[in-house]
Amino acid sequence: MSSKIKVLQVIPKLGFGGAETGCYDLAHYLYEQDCKSYIATSGGELLKYVDKKKVKIIKLPVHSKNPILILLNGIILTLIILFLNINIVHARSRAPAWSCLIATKLSFRKFVTTFHGTYNFGSNIKKFYNSVMVKSDLLIAGSNFIFSHINDNYPNYLNPKKKFLVIFRGINTEYYDSDNLKKNSVDKLKTLWQIDDNSKVILLPGRLTSWKGQELFIESISKFKKLNPDLDFTAVILGNDQGRKVYKKKLERLVEQFNLTTDFRFIEKCEYMPAAYMLADIIVSPSIEAEAFGRVSVEAQSMKKPIIASNIGGSNETIIDNKTGILFESGNADSLSQKMNEIINLDTLTLELMGKEGRKNVINRFNIEKMCLNTYSEYKKLLN
Repeated sequence: MSSKIKVLQVIPKLGFGGAETGCYDLAHYLYEQDCKSYIATSGGELLKYVDKKKVKIIKLPVHSKNPILILLNGIILTLIILFLNINIVHARSRAPAWSCLIATKLSFRKFVTTFHGTYNFGSNIKKFYNSVMVKSDLLIAGSNFIFSHINDNYPNYLNPKKKFLVIFRGINTEYYDSDNLKKNSVDKLKTLWQIDDNSKVILLPGRLTSWKGQELFIESISKFKKLNPDLDFTAVILGNDQGRKVYKKKLERLVEQFNLTTDFRFIEKCEYMPAAYMLADIIVSPSIEAEAFGRVSVEAQSMKKPIIASNIGGSNETIIDNKTGILFESGNADSLSQKMNEIINLDTLTLELMGKEGRKNVINRFNIEKMCLNTYSEYKKLLN
């Protein structure tokens, strides 16, 4: 039966986020299982890495929240589904999910959704808009935290007859492996970022948006510096502002106010993240709102690097506190600075042990093969 399965994944843009990389990895995995694999998207940087012989790309403006375009996309997707004889349509975001819901109703095909985040809902209208993600034949939550979030906030929309389960998101543990680094990649990055050889590096990766905790990080670095006045260190905020120019200016002014200009680097992007993790002595994920999964925490562990993360959301599931990483009190700059101070003073043996435990944790629970296999298995059950 596997050779007959045709899966169409629909995602707004194929960038480098968790939902996007999961879509990319699953698409290629399906091909290896003798399935026909398709992705409908409006574009994105990750598109150039898609193997076009294995995965067929369909360009559609599925990123748009315009109701007319959503309806139009639904009609076009219906025609595509019928023409290609698609069995399963898997939506990974709300706007395209509405189009997919229309298309699967018209074409009588199976509809799958993955709930990737805690979407805001300040009104009943917004909650209704979000609820499309639970109107599928198979609803996948990326973590136990998201599973609970859906149960708590969307009970009136859940259909007890439809399947609802957790499939942990995964990462490519071969790509994020300190033993598989590209030659000289760390040295090149150090030169590019203008970091001295003896400087300790504290890295915060993530797009520039307030809930990711960049302001808290800057305040914590100020406190950390007071605890370690003689330490040569460089704090790096790595992430694109995605058009949030005002917020980036705010962060830059905050760095100036704390007199940290020479200690900070703002880096817009990094094409090869394993080198960034390897360059860092500490990785920080200081989100002030709950991460649905917390991909940075998992990638850092896979690279055997010490990770400090907020004790909320998905990080509570991906990190074993004081064993594979360290959790700090969310929103508390003093707590974060103290945890950074603890790690910077750990001996080499303890750091190595934490790194080994972190990688073992990821391989056992959050590897991409496990995520893809579980998803593929659910596809087959759904068709049966």
